[in-house]
Amino acid sequence: MQEPPIYTLKEVALAFGDNRLFTNVDLTVSRGDKISLVGRNGSGKSTLLKVIAGLLEPDAGEIFVQPGIKIAYMPQEPDANGLATLRDVIRSGLPDATPDMEYKIDILTDLLHINDSVQTAKASGGELRKAALAKALVNEPDILLLDEPTNHLDIAAIETLENIIRDFKGAVILISHDRMFLSNTSQITFWLDRGTMHRNNKGFKYFEEWQEQIFNQELLEQRRLNRKISEETEWLHKGVTARRRRNMGRLHHLQQLRRERREQIRQIGNINLNIEETDFRSKLVIEAKHIFKSFGERQIIKDFSTRIIKGNKIGIVGPNGAGKTTLVKLLTKRLEPDSGFVRIGKNLEEAYFDQNRLSLDPKKTLWQTLCDKGDHIMVQGHFRHVVAYLKDFLFKPSQAHCPVAALSGGEKNRLMLAKALAQPSNFLVLDEPTNDLDMDTLDLLQEVLSDYGGTILIVSHDRDFLDRVVSSVIYLQGDGTICENAGSYSDLLAKLSDRKPAKTTVKEAAAVTKPAVLSTAVVRKKLSYNQQRLLSVLPAEIAEIERQIADISTELSNPALYTEQPEKFDELSCLLPRLQEDKEQKENQWLELQLLAESLA
Repeated sequence: MQEPPIYTLKEVALAFGDNRLFTNVDLTVSRGDKISLVGRNGSGKSTLLKVIAGLLEPDAGEIFVQPGIKIAYMPQEPDANGLATLRDVIRSGLPDATPDMEYKIDILTDLLHINDSVQTAKASGGELRKAALAKALVNEPDILLLDEPTNHLDIAAIETLENIIRDFKGAVILISHDRMFLSNTSQITFWLDRGTMHRNNKGFKYFEEWQEQIFNQELLEQRRLNRKISEETEWLHKGVTARRRRNMGRLHHLQQLRRERREQIRQIGNINLNIEETDFRSKLVIEAKHIFKSFGERQIIKDFSTRIIKGNKIGIVGPNGAGKTTLVKLLTKRLEPDSGFVRIGKNLEEAYFDQNRLSLDPKKTLWQTLCDKGDHIMVQGHFRHVVAYLKDFLFKPSQAHCPVAALSGGEKNRLMLAKALAQPSNFLVLDEPTNDLDMDTLDLLQEVLSDYGGTILIVSHDRDFLDRVVSSVIYLQGDGTICENAGSYSDLLAKLSDRKPAKTTVKEAAAVTKPAVLSTAVVRKKLSYNQQRLLSVLPAEIAEIERQIADISTELSNPALYTEQPEKFDELSCLLPRLQEDKEQKENQWLELQLLAESLA
């Protein structure tokens, strides 16, 4: 028998002036639920979390909280004002902090690796966020509300948080842009879309398939009612689905880039770096030879060499403080090494995206931010109308003349990306570009970077994003040692797991990112007979389904079909989403087999 909910929202509505965020929102939370709350930036997710936390009153609706339930809330931007040290931040989560409660603080500082004596004024973003997490956990709440908890955390800290959430006995509601984090932690998904709440009793890993079904259902219902689809809704649906339809081609291209990078690394490892190879020379972007860098007694970079060639898309990962930013500064010659040298290729035009450096004038409009004069902007060698370019970054045409100050945090980051990517460049340096971006914007950024013809360096802790974009990963271990592996972040984890000893201490396990669980298929030397057969026949099956989908779509677009043959219209309307789902499953199956075949090769 299912337990009664410990928290309930019924027909809740909230608006700020003319901006109606949501209406008739129903939400129930039971003990032990692990919920992902997703939606586009500006859809009202953070506001809804504040309503649940009791910090905002809704305009309408009912709220029920089971008596005695404790709710803890970690905001997107933790506030440490008036608190001297990180320990004080954690202690502020205890309503009745007494000396005999200090052990709870000690447990969390050990678990999250927090130096609690650090002054809040000198703490990094990651240190403050871990302290805010500990503050939310220290009073052992029944419902834990976390708004973008992975921002500024390194991968090891994110994996620790995943374990905490999995073991947490109470309910958790998560807002995050980190797909892998949500997939690893959530069991229920709430989707706040255009003011309406949708619920799926499955975790986030099933979100895209579920979202596609809802979009298709909406479109079919609108056609059945003979209503004109609004421009905005059609643009939203087509934008999201079109990007996903191109995933197959983009991933295939990415695998080719990874094969090329693997061959480049192999050549670098087998040759004398002093030899001038014509192919490398003509495409050289950056060459580093035996570089070392220390700050005081601490060695940050120890004997690292690499060559970065035109078209490489390279991710840089490692624990906070390992030296990722230092490495980027060395490779871009913003910083000189202690020994060794760095050479940069000719005619390099760099665009640098750093959310802490790229500023926006709050008084300017979005139009003025991108284009001070006229109505067109040059993007990657082509003139684009400002409004059309803004639509690429999921802004409505009506927002073009709105001031930057009116944007949400995620929308500002989206605008900064649009500004950075519009700069003339053949070399992009992106430092944590995914913070505060919603899923649709991450899809968009992935597509932009996949189509970018130049070279990219990306510092990121977003594992799923790295898996989708980069051709190789440079891993800083934190002791000055650096290695590069051609392939995805998941490929790097698999390689590191092969190197690790069978037994490690708790401290060592926290210092090294844990490998993903490998399927038994990866252990085999080659594909099975059935896998080889599927790999060869699936493309033809996918092509046949695409032909059927095109034929049905053509028939359904005929306005006379509904009035003259309503039974056939209903039959085709039901068949179309099934075919689309079947096509997506076969595409995913083919991609998994293709990736497996290449990894075994």
